[in-house]
Amino acid sequence: MIEHKAEPGWAAVEEFLSETVVRPNRHLKHAVASAAAAGMPPIEVAPNAGKLLQLLVRISGARRVLEIGTLAGFSTIWMAQGLPEGGRLITCEYLPKHARVARANVDAAGIGHKVEIRLGAALESLAALEAEGHEPFDFVFIDADKENNPHYLNWAIRLGRPGTTIVMDNVVWEGALLDPSLDRVNAPGIICALEIMGKDPRLDATVIQTVGSKGWDGFALAVVR
Repeated sequence: MIEHKAEPGWAAVEEFLSETVVRPNRHLKHAVASAAAAGMPPIEVAPNAGKLLQLLVRISGARRVLEIGTLAGFSTIWMAQGLPEGGRLITCEYLPKHARVARANVDAAGIGHKVEIRLGAALESLAALEAEGHEPFDFVFIDADKENNPHYLNWAIRLGRPGTTIVMDNVVWEGALLDPSLDRVNAPGIICALEIMGKDPRLDATVIQTVGSKGWDGFALAVVR
């Protein structure tokens, strides 16, 4: 596992941008604090990235959002706040403790009625969604175990429709996409998913590098053709 380190200047700029432009509300700040209090890893998206997700949900006109990887519900709240009235977000979380913290956070933020948390292995939850015959999702955010990124990407396409927006987080991973030996567990899944994005005729995609409090990383953005 790679240790993600942020240069002091990166974190300081991110904090300035978050407080000056993004300005996360008290419910979002509480979600981060509650995760720390529960001993959860500080791997939620940065506030500026969360706001980007919210804006992408709005710009895409999404009414149905799928999230793979809930943690304490920080990104969940950002995206749910971008949904219109009647919008729905389904998020998949493996650990019961994380799901309980996230449930409390989304309820406290006043968007609990928009959010359903599916507990269990994400691949099983995704298969269940297909079997249940849900309407296609308009927006999918992938931020879970990187080993399964190729599978999550395939499910995002299957559960989406032409025009569905897909965002996959943590795709640069401190440069491990160029040197898989840096993280033999996570890097292969990240690389495979990126290769699929570049070759699969069902997708049109790009990748943006980022630096900040989470170190050197990036996200992929794709649209289902």
